[in-house]
Amino acid sequence: MNNAEYFEQSMARIEEIVGRLEGGSLTLGESIALYKEGAELTEKCRKALTEARLAVSAVGDEKSE
Repeated sequence: MNNAEYFEQSMARIEEIVGRLEGGSLTLGESIALYKEGAELTEKCRKALTEARLAVSAVGDEKSE
Protein backbone atom coordinates (compact mmCIF):
# COMPACT_ATOMS: atom_id res chain seq x y z
CA MET A 1 0.00 0.00 0.00
CA ASN A 2 1.43 3.40 -0.93
CA ASN A 3 1.26 6.53 1.21
CA ALA A 4 -1.74 7.96 -0.66
CA GLU A 5 -3.75 4.76 -0.16
CA TYR A 6 -2.79 4.61 3.52
CA PHE A 7 -3.78 8.26 3.95
CA GLU A 8 -7.16 7.73 2.25
CA GLN A 9 -7.91 4.62 4.31
CA SER A 10 -6.89 6.40 7.50
CA MET A 11 -9.14 9.36 6.72
CA ALA A 12 -12.05 7.00 6.03
CA ARG A 13 -11.43 5.27 9.37
CA ILE A 14 -11.29 8.64 11.16
CA GLU A 15 -14.65 9.58 9.63
CA GLU A 16 -16.08 6.24 10.76
CA ILE A 17 -14.76 6.81 14.29
CA VAL A 18 -16.24 10.31 14.43
CA GLY A 19 -19.60 8.95 13.32
CA ARG A 20 -19.59 6.27 15.97
CA LEU A 21 -18.54 8.73 18.69
CA GLU A 22 -21.26 11.16 17.66
CA GLY A 23 -23.81 8.34 17.69
CA GLY A 24 -23.74 8.26 21.46
CA SER A 25 -24.42 4.54 21.85
CA LEU A 26 -20.92 3.50 22.94
CA THR A 27 -19.75 2.70 26.41
CA LEU A 28 -17.20 4.98 28.00
CA GLY A 29 -14.47 2.40 27.43
CA GLU A 30 -15.37 2.01 23.76
CA SER A 31 -15.44 5.78 23.34
CA ILE A 32 -12.01 6.19 24.91
CA ALA A 33 -10.53 3.42 22.75
CA LEU A 34 -11.97 4.91 19.57
CA TYR A 35 -10.86 8.40 20.54
CA LYS A 36 -7.32 7.14 21.10
CA GLU A 37 -7.31 5.32 17.75
CA GLY A 38 -8.61 8.44 16.01
CA ALA A 39 -6.00 10.65 17.64
CA GLU A 40 -3.20 8.30 16.55
CA LEU A 41 -4.50 8.15 12.99
CA THR A 42 -4.88 11.93 12.91
CA GLU A 43 -1.27 12.42 13.94
CA LYS A 44 -0.05 9.96 11.27
CA CYS A 45 -2.12 11.76 8.64
CA ARG A 46 -0.78 15.12 9.79
CA LYS A 47 2.78 13.83 9.39
CA ALA A 48 1.98 12.42 5.94
CA LEU A 49 0.57 15.79 4.85
CA THR A 50 3.67 17.58 6.11
CA GLU A 51 5.89 15.17 4.19
CA ALA A 52 3.79 15.67 1.05
CA ARG A 53 4.02 19.46 1.37
CA LEU A 54 7.80 19.24 1.71
CA ALA A 55 8.04 16.96 -1.33
CA VAL A 56 5.90 19.34 -3.44
CA SER A 57 7.93 22.29 -2.21
CA ALA A 58 11.17 20.55 -3.13
CA VAL A 59 9.89 19.87 -6.65
CA GLY A 60 8.89 23.51 -6.97
CA ASP A 61 12.33 24.61 -5.79
CA GLU A 62 14.01 22.32 -8.34
CA LYS A 63 11.97 23.77 -11.18
CA SER A 64 12.78 27.36 -10.22
CA GLU A 65 16.54 26.77 -10.32
